[in-house]
Amino acid sequence: MADLFERDALIHDWNAAEALGGERPFSLLDDTLRDGLQSTIVKQPALAERAELLAAMARANVASVNLGLPVVSPAVFASIEELARDARRLGLGVVVAGRTLEADMRAIVELAQKLGFALEGHAFVGASAIRAEVEGWSVELVRERTSNALGMLARAGLEAVFVTEDTTRSHPETLRTLFRAALDAGATRLCLCDTVGHATPDGVRRLVQFTRAVALEHGSKVTLDWHGHADRGLALPNALAALDAGVDRVHGTALGLGERAGNTPIELLALNLSLDGRWPRDLVPMVEYCRRAAAVLGVTVPATHPLLGDAAFRTATGVHAAALQKAAQKAVWLSDRVYGAVPSAVVGRSQEVRVGPLSGRANVEAWLTARGRRVAEPLVRRILEHARAADHVLGEDELLRLLEP
Repeated sequence: MADLFERDALIHDWNAAEALGGERPFSLLDDTLRDGLQSTIVKQPALAERAELLAAMARANVASVNLGLPVVSPAVFASIEELARDARRLGLGVVVAGRTLEADMRAIVELAQKLGFALEGHAFVGASAIRAEVEGWSVELVRERTSNALGMLARAGLEAVFVTEDTTRSHPETLRTLFRAALDAGATRLCLCDTVGHATPDGVRRLVQFTRAVALEHGSKVTLDWHGHADRGLALPNALAALDAGVDRVHGTALGLGERAGNTPIELLALNLSLDGRWPRDLVPMVEYCRRAAAVLGVTVPATHPLLGDAAFRTATGVHAAALQKAAQKAVWLSDRVYGAVPSAVVGRSQEVRVGPLSGRANVEAWLTARGRRVAEPLVRRILEHARAADHVLGEDELLRLLEP
């Protein structure tokens, strides 16, 4: 009978046949302090709060952090300098960004010189024809700016990263021209951006394959980043598809915060990689980081968020509660998996049974037992009758009042 409780025997995993990219190494870059702060729903955090989030990111096993654009103002430059020192001390890779303009690149180089340690400089420019039409750019102008910007970073001894905005809507020949110019100038990493959340997973795979082919033709050994947005609700599947296609690093933000519909939620990315066996790290620090980010940035976590939501590991349905009860009698882990793909224990939580209009006896019994109350038949009947007459799941105060004689 013991074999019946082996997890592999009880849960057939149809996902395993298409596991993400085998054992290929990857890392995560956190964009919360850049893209996340562009959201219209967040509060701009104080410097001390940003430093606090850096510490939480490091505990969550994030590899790198984007601290923003040092060219914006002297005050921003000074704050990025201070945060960069904090990030370095915490073991986080330091990333700063700028447009493919000389002033922006000069600010990045100056920052690196003041810090006295290597950092990543990201030079970004819109690559799509629609962006060029709006801005009045020619491909030749963008190519020249790309070459100059990446050259400045490379000559300064920095890791030079070329970021093509709106990559997923850009013409292949334009991308080929710009990628080659960046690689010729010394870029060692290319960042593919789904700036307006246009891509689908199939499109992501084709784009990554195309970019790899261009780098191979050029004869360059280059690493690839993926930066996605959620305008179509596909940020997470696109990030997973990018890893499947072989990118080396994926960007995300706490809770997917970002402009418009937001970015790839870094915590859900970590969750899915963990469930696929590719993130062998404790998820609790990631959850704690995102909770702190929500508090610092003044946002409300949706009740249905798969990891942090109040309702994520709750049930008030009779059939589900009965199954949890039966499972717990056989093996503790069974009660965490019989009605859940995400074990509550991996994020430091537990399954909760509530009582409401769709509840049965098992719900009431579980609620009473969890609170050390005796399961008496008249009391169970009274609570169940009240719950079934209600139009909502009963709150703790309502249930406690029903315990009174």
